[in-house]
Amino acid sequence: MVWQTLWMYSKVFLVGGALCALGELLCLLTRLTPARILVAFIVAGVALSALGLYGPLVEFAGAGATVPLTGFGHSLCQGVIHSVQERGWIGAFCGGLTATAGGIAAAIFFGTLVALVCKPRMKG
Repeated sequence: MVWQTLWMYSKVFLVGGALCALGELLCLLTRLTPARILVAFIVAGVALSALGLYGPLVEFAGAGATVPLTGFGHSLCQGVIHSVQERGWIGAFCGGLTATAGGIAAAIFFGTLVALVCKPRMKG
């Protein structure tokens, strides 16, 4: 039982860490801005999910694959696929937001909370 838990945590750490390390390498070794890297990770998650390649990674690594930005892209894609199957083509416009509404709401809530608690200042 302990070894199964240790193995699960190891998979999560290794896969999530590899995705984060890839993002860090892109920041350090290329001239890409963080915003472009963010968009690239989300688009990569959508593309890999649409091709059926990201689902097995999620099953293998759990939160190690769903928490990084590629996991957000995967959730968007799966939400659209599910909604199109249920509602038809109109589901393509609402399925992604429905699937990721919790994460979006949490980001807005915690971003507002941090903005209220911390003193904003200009960099430089």
